[in-house]
Amino acid sequence: MRILGIESSCDETGVAIYDEKEGLIAHSLHTQIAMHAEYGGVVPELASRDHIKRVIPLIEDVLKKANMVKEDLDGIAYTAGPGLIGALLVGAMEARSLAYALNIPAIAVHHMEGHLLAPMLEDNPPKFPFVALLISGGHTMLIEVSKPGKYKILGQSLDDALGEAFDKSAKLLGLNYPGGPLLEKLAKDGDENAYKFPRPMTDRDNCDFSFAGLKTAVLNVVHQSTDLEKDKANIAKCFTKAVADTLVNKCTRALNKSNLNTLVVAGGVSANTDIRSALTSLMQKRGGEIFFARREFCTDNGAMIAKAGMMRFLANEIAPLDVVVHPRWSLTDL
Repeated sequence: MRILGIESSCDETGVAIYDEKEGLIAHSLHTQIAMHAEYGGVVPELASRDHIKRVIPLIEDVLKKANMVKEDLDGIAYTAGPGLIGALLVGAMEARSLAYALNIPAIAVHHMEGHLLAPMLEDNPPKFPFVALLISGGHTMLIEVSKPGKYKILGQSLDDALGEAFDKSAKLLGLNYPGGPLLEKLAKDGDENAYKFPRPMTDRDNCDFSFAGLKTAVLNVVHQSTDLEKDKANIAKCFTKAVADTLVNKCTRALNKSNLNTLVVAGGVSANTDIRSALTSLMQKRGGEIFFARREFCTDNGAMIAKAGMMRFLANEIAPLDVVVHPRWSLTDL
């Protein structure tokens, strides 16, 4: 049983083929980072147009890598939301059209479900149930995962997503878009004790997040600096340390509230080395287990959609013929 997965929710076009027995057998990705960097962020219209250009060549590429033809596929999975509506429609229309032409099922996949199941692509996947921390450019949330499709949101950001806070703080330091990876690189040479940034909402007995105040603290330090070039690394390191401490605090609460001791961390920001180190240390101290997606599958990709699509296909959750996408779509609606 083989599923083709198509991801086109924002600024990456990803395509992959997942085999029920062999696992991931081929994947390909095109990123639009260079195109959007000129504008300092994602331009939705340009994103949609680029997906149109890339999706068919990428499908042909993964079929060639897998030594397959379209007729060897048993289903087509696609990201149906959340995301940019134009970008979502590109992937949905391609998937539905291809499925209709081949007379095979189409499977609508929730983008965040794809992320939280991405560690399942590894040789040592997590076992249900677990707590998932999703940290990306568009989402920050803690979820109790009982089984595939059964999700309880324990907490989420009340303002900026964590990836957004990284990019905005990086911009304050004069770094190019996307700023997250550049800020991480800069932080390697910084002193985590140079500034005392807030750990937002860690004094509240809940699992919600807020990063607007932390971003403002970075802004204030930048404005007060008399030698920003000299201070940049310290600011980056102190910001990252504040984020890591906040995540450790909230993950501890989520694990305690759910009475679980397995943590899955996914989404683009989960590639950050300091965050990985802090959360790994937390789970070692608790005697629990922690799982990450490999770094190439932390950001948006077709492999996670193909994997999630396979799980939904085996559960007989097939999409209707009409094309429906959900720019806003809660995991709890699944």
